[in-house]
Amino acid sequence: MPKGSEELTNARKAEIIDACAALYETMGFRDITIRDIGAKTSFTRTSIYNYFHTKEEIFLALLQREHEVWIADLKEIARRHRKLSAEEFADALAHTLEKRGCMLKLMSMNLYDMEVNSRLENLVLFKKAYAEALGAVTCCLEQFFPAMTGRDREDFLYAFFPFLFGVYPYTSHTDKQKEAMELAHVEYVPHSIYGLVRPFAARLLQSLDERPNIF
Repeated sequence: MPKGSEELTNARKAEIIDACAALYETMGFRDITIRDIGAKTSFTRTSIYNYFHTKEEIFLALLQREHEVWIADLKEIARRHRKLSAEEFADALAHTLEKRGCMLKLMSMNLYDMEVNSRLENLVLFKKAYAEALGAVTCCLEQFFPAMTGRDREDFLYAFFPFLFGVYPYTSHTDKQKEAMELAHVEYVPHSIYGLVRPFAARLLQSLDERPNIF
């Protein structure tokens, strides 16, 4: 058992987030309740309110943690490689994201609900993690593509990060969605997270590299 109130608080929060993540693997965001999350922890359901006021705050903390793990992977790319080509960096970047299916799912489906129904201090913590993710990608661009201008890096970020919000819907479909597409005569083409991210990132980097510098 952790000693000290701060350590205990962090352990309890982690246990709650773990329970939420486990439920999210098989249940939808709207179907999961505080009661469901509490049932998977080692303490009472009402104790959850000592740490999170709403279900959305728990999910936002899960999304924050997902970003923190992704940031660590991005920093590891920069640490392990002195140089990478556009294709090599796109490959490494895509591999970091194929492990973050939960992050992509939350971003694409539930971000608005989580942010609106969370206290400001919780939202600030998430925004800091999101900003750090932007910074980690920026550091990689500065290291591997020193010829890129500040505008080039900004263009990459403002194309790549919005793109991530649409990755999950194109890579994960329920049987009902597949049946609906078949009945609507919409061709279903299966895609993986890696299969979407890698070519997009590579093309984006190459297009920026080939763009004439008018300044």
